[in-house]
Parts: sequence; structure tokens; C-alpha cells
Amino acid sequence: MSDAVARRGLVLVGCGKMGGAMLHGWLEGGLPATSVWIKDPNPAAWLIDAGVNLNVDFPDAPAVAVIAVKPQMMSEALPMVAALGGGETLVISVAAGTPIAKFEEVFGPDTPIIRAMPNTPAAIGRGITAIIGNDHVDDAQLSLAEELLSAVGQVVRLETEGQMDAVTAVSGSGPAYVFHLIETLAAAGEAQGLGPELAMQLAKATVGGAGELAETAAEDPSQLRVNVTSPNGTTQAALEVLMNEADGFPALLRRAVKAAADRSKELSRDG
Repeated sequence: MSDAVARRGLVLVGCGKMGGAMLHGWLEGGLPATSVWIKDPNPAAWLIDAGVNLNVDFPDAPAVAVIAVKPQMMSEALPMVAALGGGETLVISVAAGTPIAKFEEVFGPDTPIIRAMPNTPAAIGRGITAIIGNDHVDDAQLSLAEELLSAVGQVVRLETEGQMDAVTAVSGSGPAYVFHLIETLAAAGEAQGLGPELAMQLAKATVGGAGELAETAAEDPSQLRVNVTSPNGTTQAALEVLMNEADGFPALLRRAVKAAADRSKELSRDG
């Protein structure tokens, strides 16, 4: 972990599931607990014994301030840290739907601000987070943000903030699509005569294993699909339904992802 963060301190506003997962990663990565300031109205019991500075005054110019509250709590949380604006502190937001411009209103236009979109697998260190900074963020600060956010998984950089809506629709909301796939796959198995517990076990293991294979194999997912598909076999019969351009996965997922992206744009405008 950056020496500057250890020396000057890190402020974390909101320490729920996402904030807590990040904090675990930072502490395990060597960041001293005494270098962390937490502001959370309902702190988890483990925080009290973690050695962090809990719900006390912040240092004057910490290296980083991470905003990890839910969007509906943003208006209440931001005034707590507004004094950290001005340029000496890097502000990182992991709150969905809140654009950089909103933070610039609070912290001032000269403050380096990075907007990040993690997803829920971050809770087990398997997330993926997309980041984009404003004009006052330099490459060193982007690298620092990558280091901090890699505590909960992979990190990618975006070219424009406008891409954040698509990221939200694909990886931010995407875990829910996969969870629903597991639900429906298990239900389809039940319809073919499997017991509920066995159907769910098969569905979970199949989706989990296929996802890990897709991440680790040298072949791309298209080739992996071909590898599983024997000519005129059972998989081909199923794929002829799923890959139908009119009502299969291609059309369905395009509509679903567009709906999520459109809603993300609406929330950003409202914010």
C-alpha cells in the first residue's frame, strides 16, 4: 500500500458490505489500521476492535477519501467530508449513479475526483471495478486508485464518464442477471424431473464453474461454447433455442442491458 496513504491517512465514509470488503483488503495488504479513519453511523462490531479511527475527527489533509455510501445517503454523507476538497486529497466515489460533477459541486472544481463502479462479487474479492477521473486526476492517482480498489478484484480504466452507464448495465447489474440465470436453470431442471435441491446444486456449480473456466481458459467464450457443442447433440439443440436472434439470449440481453443503461442515465441526471 502506498506510503503516502499510510503516512497521511485514508478516510472511508460508509463501511457496509462494499466498504468493509475494501477495508479488509487494505488491512490485509499492509495498510496500518491507525492510518484509517472510518465514518459510519452503524459500524459493524468488528470495526470497534480493528484499531481504526472510528467516528472521530478526520486528519486535515488525508491522502485519500473514499465515499462508499448508498446513493440515497449521499446528501447526508457529503457534508461530512466537504472540507477535504481543494486539491490535497484524492476523492474516490464507489456510489452508483452519482456523477463526477456532483462531487465537484461539493469538493470544488480543483479537487481530484475518481468515480468507480465495483460490483457485488467484490465482497469475496472477485469483483471488477471500472474507474474514471476528472481533469485534475493524474496517472499516479489513477494508479493509486487501482491499487486500492484491486483489494476487491480486477480494475479497468474507462475512456469517458459516459461509459459508466454501460458498465453499470453490464458488470454493475450483471451479477443479478447471473443469479436469475441460476434460478431459471434450476427451475427448468425441476420441470424435467429433478428434485429442487439437486437442480439448484447443479445450476450453481455449472454457472460458477463455467464462469471460472471462461476467466482462466486461453480460449475465448465463443470457442469454449463450440468445444462443448457436439454436432446434432443435446447442447446444439438447446443453443438453437438460446441463440435465436428473434427471442433468444442475443435479443433478450440487448434489451435488458439497454434498459439498465437507460435507467443509469436517468439516475445520474436526477443526482
